[in-house]
Amino acid sequence: MSVSGSESGASANKPKYSKFTQQELPACKPLLTPGIVIGAFSLIGIIFVPIGLASLSASQEIVELIDRYDEECVTASDKIGFIQDSKANKACTRKITVPKPMKGPIHVYYQLENFYQNHRRYVKSRSDQQLRDKDYKDPQAVIKACDPEATTGDGSLIVPCGLIAWSLFNDTYAFSVNKKSVTVNKKDIAWASDKNNKFGSNVFPVNFQKGGLIGGGNLNDKLPLSEQEDLIVWMRTAALPTFRKLYGRIETDIMASDKITVAIQNNYNTYSFGGTKAVVLSTASWIGGKNNFIGVAYVAVGGICLLLAMGFVVLYVVKPRALGDPAYLSWNKEAAEYSH
Repeated sequence: MSVSGSESGASANKPKYSKFTQQELPACKPLLTPGIVIGAFSLIGIIFVPIGLASLSASQEIVELIDRYDEECVTASDKIGFIQDSKANKACTRKITVPKPMKGPIHVYYQLENFYQNHRRYVKSRSDQQLRDKDYKDPQAVIKACDPEATTGDGSLIVPCGLIAWSLFNDTYAFSVNKKSVTVNKKDIAWASDKNNKFGSNVFPVNFQKGGLIGGGNLNDKLPLSEQEDLIVWMRTAALPTFRKLYGRIETDIMASDKITVAIQNNYNTYSFGGTKAVVLSTASWIGGKNNFIGVAYVAVGGICLLLAMGFVVLYVVKPRALGDPAYLSWNKEAAEYSH
């Protein structure tokens, strides 16, 4: 083979030139001069610190009352035996004094600790198709998704199936302020997207809590799943072992020094796994519930950026360093060559 032939073969195998493959596409290549760096850090600090202070101020204005009741509401030494005894009187009364005025709506939550709703087997134990469609009748798929709470003893399917629905929280609360009963509004406590898209308006409970294991709360057989908001709230599983879920709202204002009486039906078994229960009453603001972390995080990041900006200013004044000519940067040299 001739030399010219080998050269032509090599050129034929040579990849086609492309700005994309050669990383020559137009791009933002900022020159981080001291002025730009100091300005960027200062801008971040000036924006973040006021946001953080405003968030902390809003969080401090929120009134939050937490009353743990799982220990005080069981006087028996055998707590597990007591809570599993269907004939035992589980009524319990708690009294709370309001330290500051609480403007309605006041959100009522139940709080559980040491309950791992994020466990892999627990999270997967549900059938979304069954929750949405009453005509979904694939028993094998339901059993596979919801085992061990998929069928009753005679093999009939359970609706809704799975461990999440089976373990539905079933403590109840009734409130009175200064011996006057107040209503808890339980409408619209679930996400609208969950009600409209995940739970069918034509799907009704069937054989619920009729399996072999003792579970949590029961459901109303005459209401479709899309209207059973306690279930919908419960089935949006929590990411952490300590969590709160919305129970309802008190729409009236409560004044400072008012006495709140909570009549609790202590049904839910947290004693078997060392969990705790609490009822939480909280007002809300533009940042939601009480949460100091957001404000602290913004103030910390903004403060660090301002300190870095001041440090760079001092360093630039004390030990200034001459900047190189940006015309000698490779991309600027290439641009100059192309222009000529």
